[in-house]
Amino acid sequence: MSFYQKFGKRSIDIIFSFLSLAFLWPFFLLIAFLIKIDSSGPIIFKQKRTGKNGRVFNLYKFRTMIKNAEKLKKKYQHLNEADGPVFKINNDPRFTKIGKILSHTGLDEFPQLFNVLKGEMSLVGPRPLPVKEEAKIEAKYQKERRLAKPGLISSWLINGAHQLSFKEWMTFDIQDIKKSSFFYDLNIFLKVVVLILRLIKKEIF
Repeated sequence: MSFYQKFGKRSIDIIFSFLSLAFLWPFFLLIAFLIKIDSSGPIIFKQKRTGKNGRVFNLYKFRTMIKNAEKLKKKYQHLNEADGPVFKINNDPRFTKIGKILSHTGLDEFPQLFNVLKGEMSLVGPRPLPVKEEAKIEAKYQKERRLAKPGLISSWLINGAHQLSFKEWMTFDIQDIKKSSFFYDLNIFLKVVVLILRLIKKEIF
């Protein structure tokens, strides 16, 4: 492992997540208010995900679906648009009105800055899978992905996300782990920022 991977990456994670949370809290309050007036249920959605070395942690997201969404998952299994063990519907019927916007712009993922600050995730790395889904992936992918902390963002997001096959997704995840460096991670970060801004413009404006 390089010096960046051992020490620099974590230092950047701490500084960036702390400053982002300090700066964005008014924006978080606005989103929380919109979620609360839009539907009943908690503001933050927590889900068990698998991280580095197979460690299970609670991933935080702004709630985007009705409060009994997990129980309705089997009902909409036939609408799944992703291959492999993952479940994804672009226009999921379980979305709330504000939740659909949050999900399609990526703004629902911002609470994961707390996961980054806590050391459970990194800014850049493979996206964490739900425990049951992660347990079903091929051993070769599982072993590689568990070598690093999962990321808030990844190269998978800027290369098609769920439009890619599951195998392609796993290939990008492993690439992010092996090629991790300051400039590699910075390049992904800047491209994701541009992508989020474009999605916000498309969905809101």
